[in-house]
Amino acid sequence: MRHRSVADLMTPTAVTVRRATPFKEIARLLQEFGITAVPVVNDAGHALGVVSEADLLRRRPHGANGGSATAEQLMTSPAVTARPEWSVVRAARVMHRHQVKRLPVIDADGVVTGVLSRSDLLRLFLRHDHAIQAEIVEDVLTRILHLAPSAITVDVDDGTVTLSGTVPRPGLLPVVVRLCQSVDGVVTVDSRLSCAGDAQPLQATLHHKEQNHAEADGDRSGGTGRAPDHGHGPHRRRHRRSARR
Repeated sequence: MRHRSVADLMTPTAVTVRRATPFKEIARLLQEFGITAVPVVNDAGHALGVVSEADLLRRRPHGANGGSATAEQLMTSPAVTARPEWSVVRAARVMHRHQVKRLPVIDADGVVTGVLSRSDLLRLFLRHDHAIQAEIVEDVLTRILHLAPSAITVDVDDGTVTLSGTVPRPGLLPVVVRLCQSVDGVVTVDSRLSCAGDAQPLQATLHHKEQNHAEADGDRSGGTGRAPDHGHGPHRRRHRRSARR
């Protein structure tokens, strides 16, 4: 089971500006390419910072010379970046932690090689249902868990996975669900699995076992449900009555 990386989802050609790029040119680029931020790079292509729509709005031009601000004056620095080999989960957490919508992607030398946006991350949840189903059957059930695909039916509808069938051991139930949840594109997992040989779902089986334990305790206590007193209580009462005689 292979998780998608930043390199799989990023836009490989990043729109960048230099330190001296003026306010109006940056605004034009954002509008022309339909993006919300642009990395600022030096002559070697290293990321120095990022100019976003919010940065432009904070420094909107006033007066005759108001549009003379440059990218170097407008940018948020240092740039919050990602690496191509990162998992998309790690990239999403970095976006959330820093409250940014786009991450310049840099290589080992710090050169910007692409950009990852929130919309790129959402592409994970637009995977075709049949691709998700195939990955669960072939990778999760067969290759990782060594289960017979015929034992479990996998249905996928708009990213919602429904599992039905049986597994050989109760301990596998949460494992199957957890691995299915980790497949890219899965929104939620509805498990209707049970253990092989059980006619009841796991919850009913556990409840039945609890009842059996309660009945066994009742039998040991003489059917009253009270804990046995190991013979001390009745003998003490007989001893007191004998003393009164």
